[in-house]
Amino acid sequence: AVVSTQSTGEVPEIKEEPLDAPPAEADGVKVKEEYNSDDDYVEEEEDKGHGISEAERQWKSKHCPYLDTIQRSILDFDFEKVCSISLSNLNIYACLVCGKYFQGRGKNTHAYTHSVHNNHHVYLNLHTLKFYCLPDNYEIIDATLEDIKFVLKPTFTQQEIVALR
Repeated sequence: AVVSTQSTGEVPEIKEEPLDAPPAEADGVKVKEEYNSDDDYVEEEEDKGHGISEAERQWKSKHCPYLDTIQRSILDFDFEKVCSISLSNLNIYACLVCGKYFQGRGKNTHAYTHSVHNNHHVYLNLHTLKFYCLPDNYEIIDATLEDIKFVLKPTFTQQEIVALR
């Protein structure tokens, strides 16, 4: 809503902006704002020479340069899955460098801000168990991260369960 103030001392007039307004544009770069299937708020720049190509994004997904910054020894998933800043339990990502939990991964979110300010780049969505590199916002696909998923949500075969008895 936009508030219009008048110098007459009257009550300010509130003008509602349409909910289906077109995406904002800044410096000629269109920004798409939407909710994806993982319930994450996503802000992506359309590739007009400013962003990275899909081929580069796919290559980065499998060759993330920040995997060596993960601190497995400090990761502890026994805490309540809430953002350490907003205390929200929606769209929570674990920073795999310091172990703290943050909300969202789009621009203007706590995880994005943490990644920029602290130079921490590898995050795990605690709901979908997908890994992401921030602020670049690409999914990381690497088999060496499977042990972290297992620690968060251990799964056992029927034979392994029987062997525990």
